[in-house]
Amino acid sequence: MGFLERIYKNIAKLEKRIAKEETKIAQLEEKFQSKKITKAKLNIEKRKIYDKIKSMKARVQTLKGFTVKEKQHQEEKAEEKKKKQEEKEKKKKKKKKE
Repeated sequence: MGFLERIYKNIAKLEKRIAKEETKIAQLEEKFQSKKITKAKLNIEKRKIYDKIKSMKARVQTLKGFTVKEKQHQEEKAEEKKKKQEEKEKKKKKKKKE
């Protein structure tokens, strides 16, 4: 498995976890509506969950940045390889002419 595939896999995992946390918020609001928890408890729990979501979103952005850099790196590598190949071909042609 390549580096990019692992990053994409991690991004997918984080996005699933974010969705799960958002469902927890909905469940908390339902509990509050049914008067099982107080407004203060709701706000405290909501804040904790929003902090988790915020940190996960930051990680996702960081990983997306890594993917962009890695793609650029791979493109540069491919260009360098192509240049080296062209130089080898030129050297072979010069040797054949001589």
